[in-house]
Amino acid sequence: MKKAKPAETRKSRKARTAKFQGAYDTLLERLIAAREKKGLTQHQVSSMMGRSPNFMTKCESGQRTIDVTELLELAQIYSKPVSYFFPS
Repeated sequence: MKKAKPAETRKSRKARTAKFQGAYDTLLERLIAAREKKGLTQHQVSSMMGRSPNFMTKCESGQRTIDVTELLELAQIYSKPVSYFFPS
């Protein structure tokens, strides 16, 4: 009898499927870099977005996913085109 292959596990809930995990990791890395380059804290960005103080902490750690409207708002705050956040 053939042994079943163990299911691929994700490190976090950053992406809905393992197929996009790498792209989502890149998105988060670039979000963090853009925020730091602007000299902003996670709490400052959360406040600018009218969100709870831990909103960006959860987003950047992968505990919470970022939706497209939030990404558009973050791109505006960081003065970056949305394409900056995705691997080329």
